[in-house]
Amino acid sequence: MTRSILLLGALSLPATAAASTWQIDPKHTTVGFKVKHMMVSYVEGRFHEVEGTVEYDPANPTALSATVTVQMDSVDTHEPKRDAHLKSPDFFDVEKYPTMTFKSTAVKQVGDGELDVTGDLTLHGVTRPIVLHVEGLGQPIIDPWGNERVGAEVTGSLNRQDFGVSWSDTLDGGGLVVDDIVKLDINVELVRPAGK
Repeated sequence: MTRSILLLGALSLPATAAASTWQIDPKHTTVGFKVKHMMVSYVEGRFHEVEGTVEYDPANPTALSATVTVQMDSVDTHEPKRDAHLKSPDFFDVEKYPTMTFKSTAVKQVGDGELDVTGDLTLHGVTRPIVLHVEGLGQPIIDPWGNERVGAEVTGSLNRQDFGVSWSDTLDGGGLVVDDIVKLDINVELVRPAGK
């Protein structure tokens, strides 16, 4: 009888949320992309300025929730003239649309340590759903300063035409100077400060 009362009492206690808030570490996160140029090779680039938070519980990875903001003016393809063109109204129009954001809406486990994260991507003033594949997100480690850290590799793709980023030119033999499909390759490191 006493055991039953104790069990009922424990069940009546409010549940403690196991998920924690993690910050994206911009110094150890790379938001990379590549797009085919003239149908023969890829041009690669990255955005240097990214911030965001992730709600994450290693014991319940499908409860993950993420909000990410990228500063479009930080684009870098190692060619200043091309970067200036990407920032112009022909592409990102960074003066009018300074940020790109991603907000997760659903998470599905698709393998051991693999997740498909669906979310709303807002780019160039247009919001559309995309799916990002996440691998390697597991148990955190403790860094030398007592902070918790965890990392993952994130991949995906999008059609830039869906977001109104439509500039290109047609090659004489057919095909596009700049392909429509943009491949994403993101390496993210999350940190949870000591004592949080």
